Amino acid sequence: MSTHSEPKIIAGNANLELASGIVKRMSMHRGMTTKLVDVRVEKFTDQEIFVEVYENVRGEDMFIIQSTSNPANDNLMELLIITDALKRSSASRITAVIPYFGYARQDRRTKARTPISAKLVSNLISRAGVERVLTMDLHATQIQGFFDIPVDNLYASPLFSLDIKHHFKEKLDKIMLVSPDVGGVARARELAQRLGAPLAIVDKRREKPGEVSEMTLIGDVAGKSCILVDDICDTAGTLCKAAGLLMDAGAIEVHAYITHGVLSGEAVKRIEASSMTQLIITDSVGPSIEVTNSKKIRVIPTAPMFAQAILNIWGGTSVSSLFNDDSLAPVYEGMYPSLI
Repeated sequence: MSTHSEPKIIAGNANLELASGIVKRMSMHRGMTTKLVDVRVEKFTDQEIFVEVYENVRGEDMFIIQSTSNPANDNLMELLIITDALKRSSASRITAVIPYFGYARQDRRTKARTPISAKLVSNLISRAGVERVLTMDLHATQIQGFFDIPVDNLYASPLFSLDIKHHFKEKLDKIMLVSPDVGGVARARELAQRLGAPLAIVDKRREKPGEVSEMTLIGDVAGKSCILVDDICDTAGTLCKAAGLLMDAGAIEVHAYITHGVLSGEAVKRIEASSMTQLIITDSVGPSIEVTNSKKIRVIPTAPMFAQAILNIWGGTSVSSLFNDDSLAPVYEGMYPSLI
């Protein structure tokens, strides 16, 4: 039984639609209404961020929903300032729910005189007063160790597994999972094991960030329905080139399952023009109008997963139960009733 009062959800401006979805799911799970805390989060004319919480939060168990996606700096500052406002208002506990953790790709020094920005951000979040972090598919799992507070890292893999079993149920024997780079092999292998599917790898070489100079396919994909798996799709250049390489190698079709659809710049146009059949992303990053209108992009909601994780944290029960396909399926019963 929780030692805290009712869980209270407060949202920054990064992904209000996801935050609303989370409180709706929490209301369904608990059989009682949960609403977002009334808060004012805005910018002054000089772009300074101002926060005012209109409800009493003294002694409350607070959960801040805020991805640190584009604009990363503004969204990060909103998270920090909301945290400070809650801490100074005597909240009992503050948990930062960060569906997409920005700066995660800067997790080590690759050259001399460069920062480890992911560590800096983790320090900022901890020092601001956050006592626990809930996130999903960190780009580098070692980032959990950058924090001196508990970090619950959810995985999209069991959700993707449910979705693939539902949408590819007639051709599961023809599926091949593909990692678009060597660094993502562990992620793709884990999903392949859940599905009992083979694995192929695209080995890519970069001359500079954002540009792929050469790609080599490891594995036979002829006659297969290929599914590319990765955690982040930013410019979509790698993904589209990998899809073309797989089709040239004899694949029947190519789909992609990506956790965080950052989709910067011309990414959506590249996807529309590519040989990829469909890109499936989660709503950890709020989808743009371009993404919503694209016929090649489908968005899977994460609100049911995050709502359950928040309730588990509040109630003092295990979050790792959501790592399993069987225990996650009932949470998504409206989407995958045949898999329960």
